[in-house]
Amino acid sequence: MHCDTLLVLRMTGRNLDEIDAHINVEKLRRGGAMLQCFAIFTPTGPEARIYRLSESPWEYFLNTAQLFENQLQRCSAELAPMRSMAELRRNMAEGKISAMLTLEDAVCIDGDISRVQTLYDKGVRMVTLTWNYENSLAYPNSPDPELHAKGLKDFGIEAVSEMNRLGMIVDVSHLSEGGFYDVAHHSTKPFVASHSCARAVCEHSRSLTDKQLRTLADCGGVCGVNFYSAFLSPESEYSRNEEILLHMEHIVNKAGVESVALGSDFDGISCGLEMKDYAGMARLSELIAERFGADNADRILHGNALRVFGDVLN
Repeated sequence: MHCDTLLVLRMTGRNLDEIDAHINVEKLRRGGAMLQCFAIFTPTGPEARIYRLSESPWEYFLNTAQLFENQLQRCSAELAPMRSMAELRRNMAEGKISAMLTLEDAVCIDGDISRVQTLYDKGVRMVTLTWNYENSLAYPNSPDPELHAKGLKDFGIEAVSEMNRLGMIVDVSHLSEGGFYDVAHHSTKPFVASHSCARAVCEHSRSLTDKQLRTLADCGGVCGVNFYSAFLSPESEYSRNEEILLHMEHIVNKAGVESVALGSDFDGISCGLEMKDYAGMARLSELIAERFGADNADRILHGNALRVFGDVLN
């Protein structure tokens, strides 16, 4: 449900069929991909300086959306866009991997509600409301309880309503806990945490409490488990498959098997990975089937996420 591969493509000038990253076309095929969500992550603040960006967040979005389109055209024999469930079914019938465009950090909207429509028109079907900085919609997660309790801004509530109307999935990963509960209260459609973990297993403000996990499930949403080692196990610098399974197991026990999905955060995490890259998803899929059974594995690997997509996308 999440990767930062588009950022890698932008920073290297390489293409999806030639880059050596967690994700490329060959690794998607070897890993058994049906659908990959490709996030446009907009570096701001210190990150913008690290990446030497001169574009405004809105310009960055438009340029990266065009990059995504160019990659789909270049790799059209293997990949195809997914903007609706009908397109997903068609892509599967044609033996192609679906690619869904998403946005990580709605900073580019910048208080202009008309831009939500433009995001939709450009193919964006899921929006992570914040990254690690405040924007016009909301506040990010924080280890400070007072900051973590901050909710959506008035414009954030308006933006969530507009996303519901258009058929865009609201994503609460990175969001403050107060913002999470505001989304649960105001969203008329299921929402997701595209790349988050269970805080009871590994304490971190980026992860979800048991109460949040149950609320997410009650709203019909899913949590895509993040593969980043720091979210999986305290003070870990290496991501192990067993740790991923433990987070899945905890979420199943607290919120039900219908609430778990794959988040990964491929190409956005810097730790070592037992699975190495997307090609290793084939082995993780086998382990999920061994741990949870074949039917539940189907739910975790694709069924749960696709249920939410079907409920939200117009």
